[in-house]
Amino acid sequence: MATLAPAVMSQYVIMTMRLRMPRVPTVHPPQRNNRHISCAAGHTVLTGLMLLRLKLGDIMTAQAQAQAQAQAHDTVTAAKAKPPRRADTAAVRLSQRDIDGLLLCGEHYGVPYDLLAEALRVHSKRLEKITARWRHAGYVATGRLGPGPGWCWLTRDGMTATGLGFPATRPALARLAHIRAVLAARLWLAAGQTWADGRAWWHSERRLRADQPAAGRREHVPDAEIHWPSIDGSPYAGQVWAIEVELTPKPVARTAGIMAGLLSPMRYATVVYLTAPAARPVVLRAAASLPPGEQARVAVRDLPTAAFTPEPRREAPREARR
Repeated sequence: MATLAPAVMSQYVIMTMRLRMPRVPTVHPPQRNNRHISCAAGHTVLTGLMLLRLKLGDIMTAQAQAQAQAQAHDTVTAAKAKPPRRADTAAVRLSQRDIDGLLLCGEHYGVPYDLLAEALRVHSKRLEKITARWRHAGYVATGRLGPGPGWCWLTRDGMTATGLGFPATRPALARLAHIRAVLAARLWLAAGQTWADGRAWWHSERRLRADQPAAGRREHVPDAEIHWPSIDGSPYAGQVWAIEVELTPKPVARTAGIMAGLLSPMRYATVVYLTAPAARPVVLRAAASLPPGEQARVAVRDLPTAAFTPEPRREAPREARR
């Protein structure tokens, strides 16, 4: 090595030093007079870059695999937490109480909340949950139509589900008081022991009008009928009664004419008038004007308290509350 020329010796030493240096990608300025040294440095830089790219590729591949596994895990977890949607998810399982309530709403055009709760024998809070289920199923619509409690009435889907087939309309505002009074009379009569013993059943005005189309109807349609089955021991076995609810007084002649038409042969065994205090005197005078044999077939009773819209609660003055 001592015989080597100084220039060669210098080159050898430099190459030895560079080969022993760690492979760190270091950029060196180009050297015009030493191409071999520059080539070695270039190879070192390229090798470092290739290793760096390989490592980066491995890291990115590992990250992509981890992300795919996480997404797959989330999908499996979500599938376990959320069962597949059934075709009948919107269907609501109805109890006999639900069916009775829906039929009541359909037969009476609509039902106020307080009387619906009484009919179903539930508290007002429980009734809110029941009607919410009915609304969710699309069977009813609810709302406040006038003074007093809210109302519940059947939609088109509700009419289809119950099989009633009546027009799905909101109760007319002009008839709210009368609809309420008729339903209250039904609940009051049905709560009696005579009703239970005789197994009576109610035939609503809406059903009567559907049975007798207006085009061919000449007779007065009562507010309802009560049918008494022919069972042993019943004092009214086989009879059909007409129910009339009177909230306002009418002319005596008109009321007497309605009574006579309902009492005509082969129609009704008894006509029951349930009256408000204002209408009671006129109904009694009309009944007294009938022939003696027919007067005994007319029964006049007061409407129950529930027939009238309850007065809104008024808050006591602040001084009184103190």
